[in-house]
Amino acid sequence: MLFVVLYSAIVWAIALMAPNNGKGNNELIGQTFTEDKYFWSRPSAVGYNAAGSAGSNKGPSNPDYLNTVQARIDTFRIHNPAIPTSEIPVELVTASGSGLDPHISPQAAKIQVPRIAKARKISEEKLNELILKNTESGFLGIFGVDRINVLSLNKSVDRLN
Repeated sequence: MLFVVLYSAIVWAIALMAPNNGKGNNELIGQTFTEDKYFWSRPSAVGYNAAGSAGSNKGPSNPDYLNTVQARIDTFRIHNPAIPTSEIPVELVTASGSGLDPHISPQAAKIQVPRIAKARKISEEKLNELILKNTESGFLGIFGVDRINVLSLNKSVDRLN
């Protein structure tokens, strides 16, 4: 009985030192944003369901996969008509390997700024400032790539209004 209590106390103490005091964090899982007033996330092959983390397992020459990607491109272009297809960041039309990635690149965020500025009637400069404030550098600033948590960024945008 002593070890049960001791073990539980140790695990609890470690959890208190973790981010968000071990209470979990919904910002670690990607979420769907489809309204023009929000930055859009990377698509998910599993509908952002954490119980079924997976990619689509369809290769780049699979006709179903190509149709899915083309539909995502078409949707993006409808909502962002000034952006040529060749300039759409790949992560905005392809799902991540886990289907749960909550991050996009700063480039993927910046390309969405005109749409969001128009929908919210706020300046592009303010949105670009929020992108800078929400950009996370790679590990130790040298490993990995810069990225932005879309939910955190969208919360920041909501606080502007």
